[in-house]
Amino acid sequence: MMQALLLVPALVAGAFPPEPPLPPPADGADALFQKARDLRYAQAWFEAAATYRALLANYPHSTRCPEAAFWLAATLEQDQRWDEAASAYTQFLLRYPDQRLLAREAKLNRIRCWGIRQWDVPGAASGLVQALSEDRDEVRVAAALQLSKRKDPRAIPVLQQGLRSPVSAEACRQALLAMGAKPELPESAPRFIVVRIQEKKEKPQDTVTVRVSAAFAAGVTNYLSDTQLREARAKGIDVSRLLAEALSAPKGTELFSLDDPQTRVTVTVE
Repeated sequence: MMQALLLVPALVAGAFPPEPPLPPPADGADALFQKARDLRYAQAWFEAAATYRALLANYPHSTRCPEAAFWLAATLEQDQRWDEAASAYTQFLLRYPDQRLLAREAKLNRIRCWGIRQWDVPGAASGLVQALSEDRDEVRVAAALQLSKRKDPRAIPVLQQGLRSPVSAEACRQALLAMGAKPELPESAPRFIVVRIQEKKEKPQDTVTVRVSAAFAAGVTNYLSDTQLREARAKGIDVSRLLAEALSAPKGTELFSLDDPQTRVTVTVE
């Protein structure tokens, strides 16, 4: 009889299901997002990634999830966990296709991860090849530049197209030359950029004139002294956009003129 009575509490206790855990507080996602961001700023990459993962797991419907998914991938990249980062960028792009601003960065960052791993991971190389068909020019060119390091001939058509962009023209030219391919300048590339260098002397010599193809406008900075480059910055002249200006400017346009104590350099389109 005593044994039967002793069993009663156990039977009664086992008859009730375990209590469900308390729901997380409403601001839990924001708190985790802030914690992860603080850890990321402190370069505590491993802990930050774990916190972003906790946010995504515990608050799958939070409005913070798209940002958390992107920054999880970026954090893994910062931690040089290239394969995990590339996978996380892919997951972000698949889950949140409406995040257009972050999608651009995710695609470019993923290409960077793939580029580092393309010699060791077959999936990285194939990802770069697939990216040659992306809808964004800059993504296609970034993939082609990575593939050019392996001298993959599939990159050549995209690199040739990249010559049309003032942002990528010089990098594509260098990549094509390194692959043994001849850069095919677009027909729309205008004329020449003409650099005239005049020395400041009591009896100045004839002006030295240098003509360079507009596609190679980045090389113009080689003719400028440090003083002239500083003057350009002070005047708000963006020499990195020289090609873009040359493509749109009429012939005879003076793009800029800069001085230092020894020389005066004038750059025009002809």
